[in-house]
Amino acid sequence: MVIARAERGFSMALTTSHGLTALLGAGWALLIGALALSRRTSAGRTGLLLFLAAYAWFLPEWDNPGTTSAVVFSLGLALNAACPAVVGHVALAYPGGRLGSWPARVLAVAGYAITVGVQGVGAAAYFRPQAQGCSECPRNWWSIADAPARAQSIASLGVQAGTVWLLVLIIFLAWRLLTSSPAARRSTGLPTLCALGYFTAVSVSYIRSLDRGFLGSDARDGQLWQLQAGALCLLVTASIVEVVRVGLRQRELTRLVIDLGGTATASGLRDAIAERLGDPDLQIAYPVGVDNRHVDAAANPVALPPPNGRTATTLRRGDSHIATLIHSPGLLDSPSAMEDLLSGAHMALEHERLHAESLAQLAALRASGARIVAAGDEERRRLERDLHDGAQQRLVGLALGLRLLRMRATTPARRLDLAEAELEQAVSELRRLARGLHPVLLKEAGLAVALEALGQTRDLHVEVVPRVRYSDVLESTVYLLVARMSKNRSTRVSVDSREGQLIAHVTVTGDMPDLADLADRITTLEGVLVSRTEHGETRVTAQLPLRGTGQIAVADS
Repeated sequence: MVIARAERGFSMALTTSHGLTALLGAGWALLIGALALSRRTSAGRTGLLLFLAAYAWFLPEWDNPGTTSAVVFSLGLALNAACPAVVGHVALAYPGGRLGSWPARVLAVAGYAITVGVQGVGAAAYFRPQAQGCSECPRNWWSIADAPARAQSIASLGVQAGTVWLLVLIIFLAWRLLTSSPAARRSTGLPTLCALGYFTAVSVSYIRSLDRGFLGSDARDGQLWQLQAGALCLLVTASIVEVVRVGLRQRELTRLVIDLGGTATASGLRDAIAERLGDPDLQIAYPVGVDNRHVDAAANPVALPPPNGRTATTLRRGDSHIATLIHSPGLLDSPSAMEDLLSGAHMALEHERLHAESLAQLAALRASGARIVAAGDEERRRLERDLHDGAQQRLVGLALGLRLLRMRATTPARRLDLAEAELEQAVSELRRLARGLHPVLLKEAGLAVALEALGQTRDLHVEVVPRVRYSDVLESTVYLLVARMSKNRSTRVSVDSREGQLIAHVTVTGDMPDLADLADRITTLEGVLVSRTEHGETRVTAQLPLRGTGQIAVADS
């Protein structure tokens, strides 16, 4: 105020109605906001930026020629337009004080370059107040020459560039707010809206100054300046409200400690913590396995680091990594908040982590079992091919050789006839063995055709089997079940797929065969095998999951 009163005509605050209130109100509000945010560990950078914004708000009063200090006067010339750049830095880096993306960094650097480099130092470099008739003005340390026209040209360029920068900044902040997650909007929405109001008032002032080439101080400019002061007060208020909201969250966290008390059930743990922290999108990820993968309570994979601006906070108890919380920024900035959470919920978190680890191990075991089953089927197919292409072909060739030898014999060759009969029987048994290992039709034509072919050699009635292809392991499982049950028994079979399940019903008359190995196979594939006996008939139902089997349609034959 001492500087402003030195030459009242150069002070916006003293030439505008209620200007003094606007000057002091916005400046002190920024200082109070800086103190409030500096108490938060993660918002310390934002508090520092608000502190700089407070000084940048007062700096336009420093280029008053009535001051007696060359340092103050020179700083006022260089930094008189810097306040929008500092407030822009605050808005771009809110709430953590860090510029998280390259567009934000570019905009922040551009703001300082335009307001300080061009409008401040650039224009001041060609301004020498003594040469303009102000013999009592302090020395301008930035001056390298007295060129009023060049100074005016640079100032005009700064106004033009500043106008473009402000419009781009407004668009970027609005786009980021609209595309952010609901949790992020709750955390940063109100301060961003207040900042947008401030930049809108500044941009209107810049647009009005395009014709004259410098930032003016007429009555309309004074009104816009007061609007800027009001928007800055609202920005600080919104930031303080967010601090209060975080404090209330921490109180809710204390209530969570009391509610959980180490006895919460695993199924409700995430919901309880999400409700207390006010973040419905909160996730809890647990480390499992030697590769430190992360899964949720149901053993579903969780991606880290989290996308969409979410924050990951690691919860540790001593040297033990219990869990990782994925939440909106700012929820667990305070170390005491994490301690409160761990002190009350670590038992429940540890219990759920062990449960998730068990589920993950079970899933890995099932996947391993499924791979073993598939490998066994592949080995049976290989043996079937080897028998067909190797031993069977050799026996057939030998049988043909005997037949030719018998045709050339001039006398009856009883021994050749016996040898040929033995070879034919060996070939027949080898073919049955090969079909038992893995029928060729099952691989080439599918389950329906293979069961129909099996029904031609047994008392097997195929009622309904869809002519679609399922995975090899599912088709071979159903085929083995039907083949085992239809051996020496009257059998009916029907196959259907619904609700993600392949369901096979096999009904037999007479004694049941031993299906223990097939039951283990079906269980390994996460399926179910049940049987029921009524009126001398036994009906066995196999249910197998279809997920990931790649079902393919096949035309009717």
